Amino acid sequence: MLGSLGLPELLVIFLIVIVIFGAGKIPQLGKGMGEGIKNFRDAIKSGAEGKDAKDAKEKKESDAK
Repeated sequence: MLGSLGLPELLVIFLIVIVIFGAGKIPQLGKGMGEGIKNFRDAIKSGAEGKDAKDAKEKKESDAK
């Protein structure tokens, strides 16, 4: 049903993107997507680090009691 995308399919998709957004907007779209992915990764990292620090702090407090 859904096969892999070959070169002809990718070219058609690329042409549709150019028609919809225009050739000048494609670099801006790529930059925006890259920044969004970077921000997402940073948020995940800081969330995981924050959780680890919170767990360590709670353990230290409970050990002190």
